[in-house]
Amino acid sequence: SCSAALEAGVDRQSIMADPGIGFGKTLEHNLKLINELSSFRGLGVPILIGTSRKSFIGQILGKPVQERLYGTAASVAAAIVRGADIVRVHDVSMMREVCDVTDAIVRP
Repeated sequence: SCSAALEAGVDRQSIMADPGIGFGKTLEHNLKLINELSSFRGLGVPILIGTSRKSFIGQILGKPVQERLYGTAASVAAAIVRGADIVRVHDVSMMREVCDVTDAIVRP
């Protein structure tokens, strides 16, 4: 936890919160985590999220991993709107544009 890391002497600037999209969660769990990302804001550290090509996108779209680019873009934009500060992605240049446009809209 963030508090345990701080108590152990880790500098706050070295900590980020990652809710762990995927990793044994159901579709509903993943959607709830994205929708409630802002609740992590109280930790006082940047929020990182990795939705790129995840199976929950495949479940929604019925698409294999290599066809999840648009689903990834939508999930990245939604995560930024909900408070993500850092996104982990595979298709960096394309998702950079998604991030830039979303940031311009929600963080003018």
